[in-house]
Amino acid sequence: MVNEIIAVVLGYLLGSIPSAYIATRIATGKDIRQLGGGNVGGLNTLREVGAKPALAVGIVDLGKGAAAVAIAYWLLDAPQLFVMLTGLAAAIGHMWMVFLKFSGGKGMLTTFGAIAVLMPVYGYWYGFLIFLAVIIVPFVITRNIALAMGIGILFLPLIVWLITQSELATTLAITIGVLIAIKFLPTARAAWAKAETRKDFIFGDRRQDKRY
Repeated sequence: MVNEIIAVVLGYLLGSIPSAYIATRIATGKDIRQLGGGNVGGLNTLREVGAKPALAVGIVDLGKGAAAVAIAYWLLDAPQLFVMLTGLAAAIGHMWMVFLKFSGGKGMLTTFGAIAVLMPVYGYWYGFLIFLAVIIVPFVITRNIALAMGIGILFLPLIVWLITQSELATTLAITIGVLIAIKFLPTARAAWAKAETRKDFIFGDRRQDKRY
């Protein structure tokens, strides 16, 4: 059980690396939690700091989930359950970062990074491709990455169930979906309140881009 515990704890600590906070401090000297919606993530960094810091944040956040699963699977040789729990722990670490007094981001990119490694290593690469397609299609239509990622996470339990028939894996997929929804709800409410129409809510990012 030692390796299993190490894997999960390490996953949480990796997820807790505050990449958006660090990038914003380096780029502007400001606290990302005091900018925009206060989210410690890539989208808030993009909107409030700039594209280059946001790109760095996105790469690190994806890498946190991917690295956590890879370490649990290859270096610690953890059983499948604990490899999955390590990916979940990385996402939770991103949402509630121990280094920032348990503030954090929404965990979508870290979750994506974990899934990008988790599904292929257990032979479900086609499941990952389906998950990726579910994200890409709404993004191409709306150019709203947050909405597209949210749709992907919403369909994740169904995808997991169809390709694995595993109640445990499906339950973990539901769990991460609920946690992301909890973190995302305040932002969604704020965006809905700002939007004049449903189209503004759905295509908000595209319309904002056209104004600049």
